[in-house]
Amino acid sequence: MHFLSSNPQTLTSLVLSVIAAVKAQQCSLQFDGRVPGAFSAATFDTQNNIFSPKNVFGQGSSSLYCVDVARLDQAPCSYPVAGEQIFFDDPVQYSLLRSSLPLCFKCNISDVPWRAAQFDVNTVPVEVTISDQSIFAPSANNVQTGFRRAELLIASNTGTDASTTGVKTLHFSLMKDAQRPLNLSHEYQLVFLESNDFSTNQIVLKTGTILGQATANPDTLQLFGNVKQNPPQLLFSTPFRPGAFHNFAVTLDFNALNPPKQRTTQVFFSAGASPLQAVTQALKNDVSGQGQFHFGVLKKGLDGGNDIVKNGVQEAGINEGIIFGGIFEEDSSAGCVSLSP
Repeated sequence: MHFLSSNPQTLTSLVLSVIAAVKAQQCSLQFDGRVPGAFSAATFDTQNNIFSPKNVFGQGSSSLYCVDVARLDQAPCSYPVAGEQIFFDDPVQYSLLRSSLPLCFKCNISDVPWRAAQFDVNTVPVEVTISDQSIFAPSANNVQTGFRRAELLIASNTGTDASTTGVKTLHFSLMKDAQRPLNLSHEYQLVFLESNDFSTNQIVLKTGTILGQATANPDTLQLFGNVKQNPPQLLFSTPFRPGAFHNFAVTLDFNALNPPKQRTTQVFFSAGASPLQAVTQALKNDVSGQGQFHFGVLKKGLDGGNDIVKNGVQEAGINEGIIFGGIFEEDSSAGCVSLSP
């Protein structure tokens, strides 16, 4: 396993002088969201110590569409009886149906280049999909009709846990599903850290047409810093290419903002099976407020005015998804950042 120090020196100095010194180092894990190959769909609906069963979910959903990436076929889910039901359509296709849960997970995926997800060596990717029914309702009186969203939450990431203290590096990979393309006239949030008081996102990976900004090419992955800054700082961007995983590592320094110490964010990136490389130095970014990491698809509506959460317009017939892999977080307090398995 190769590692790179997160010390904010010049990138050339980092690459030349640090890798050899820490080549054999093992980074301690804060959490691990990589899914074992034997993981079944039913496991997502239990206390499984990987993802929380309390994912972002909707109310009143009675029909879901799950994806079998191996065949890229569409398989509708339905409720033959009340309550939770699990359907196993064949050995490689699992469909998770959970009361009022507008997202589906697929495991044991084959015939796609999933092994190109940098850190999925003995684990498999997971696809999160959204449909017309993916309407998040935190309460009966707070229904987010302007959004379509479904997200995975890490089981141990409570909002005040150690994953948002000290210096940590978040890893994740993501890939398009050609059979469930996004509508790039909309803005999407795919990965974000939401503060514990729900007031901001300290980092957020977006694609599509970003609201309030000129988007030259909406088919781009754009990683922004804290959105309470106006405009938010663009930390890194890269074309969102088809047929390959895009691998990210984001080192977050949550330590106190006391001069000369600053809260910072540094980005590492690669595509396919290539080792990660530093693509930024440690950039000043306010990551205070702790919170939870979200991995999924949050599609914002159009023409929402002053209340996009409830008034944003969503076209009918939504069948969209993103494939995730290699999700984990490691302790980088001693400068340890994994560049490859």
